[in-house]
Amino acid sequence: MTPPLVRRLAPLEGDLAVRWIHGAPRARNCPDPPVQVHWYDAHTVIIRQSKAVSYEAPFVYLLFGNDRAILLDTGATADATRFPLRATVDELVATWLDAHPRTTPGYELVVAHTHGHSDHVAGDGQFAQRPATTVVAREIEAVVSFFGFSHWPSQTVTFELGARALEITGAPGHHPAALAIYDPWTGFLLTGDTVYPGRLYAPDFAAFLDTIDRLDRLSQSRPVTHVMGCHIEMTSQPGRDYPLGATYQPSEPPLQMTVDQLHQVRQAAHDVAARPGVHRFSDFIIYNGPCRRQIAFQLGRSLMARLGRPT
Repeated sequence: MTPPLVRRLAPLEGDLAVRWIHGAPRARNCPDPPVQVHWYDAHTVIIRQSKAVSYEAPFVYLLFGNDRAILLDTGATADATRFPLRATVDELVATWLDAHPRTTPGYELVVAHTHGHSDHVAGDGQFAQRPATTVVAREIEAVVSFFGFSHWPSQTVTFELGARALEITGAPGHHPAALAIYDPWTGFLLTGDTVYPGRLYAPDFAAFLDTIDRLDRLSQSRPVTHVMGCHIEMTSQPGRDYPLGATYQPSEPPLQMTVDQLHQVRQAAHDVAARPGVHRFSDFIIYNGPCRRQIAFQLGRSLMARLGRPT
């Protein structure tokens, strides 16, 4: 049987011309489905959780290989009735297997995480009893052990899906056990909550700087097509974000960022390294340190937004 994937010297460009679901002025009346599915290509799926289910609206990635698939993150909601991630993934796997039948049963699924914050691991329990499935715990010890790191976080390890070898490195700063993943098949550099069009929270700023430096170097040594994070929090107006907790974001920038924007994050991070606090840039906002007062201000913006007042 011809394998569904073949090794490539250059990444495969797929389709990102998609309008992501972005909520409604009144969440209870939101017509969005709880899960939006976008096939980037025949072996790569991007999933977004509805803002009507959780304002976090995280993105989840499902990557298929010859031997196994990997699901990166499980969203912000545990309840399978409100957020049917497991049922969605089961349907996607069945669809892929129909198109690419295996000669042996038990196609494996690995459930891992870009990092361990609650809005990225809440749906783990939906996969607890799923056959042929491994759920990698969120703790750093489990992450290091499962992927085989011997020099965390600077080491880059390979995780083979079958003709699709992911390159995985540690990416602490936002979260101690965060990962970044380079996928040669698509050229995606998956950055979790480390880099995305939004608020880049970096409570451990020294670790964040080290991570950004290494991701910048990686992007210069690999044919990266897109830098793919897990949220959209910016508006289409440069330097302006939606309030924390917003359930309606009608004017979002694209999810995908460029390598040049990653370079800008690196330069900006170094520029503000000695200045704890919030620093706004056109495509992202850097939170250097805990920034408790500024986060409290964000919560105030959220309340004002819910009351229908300008923020």
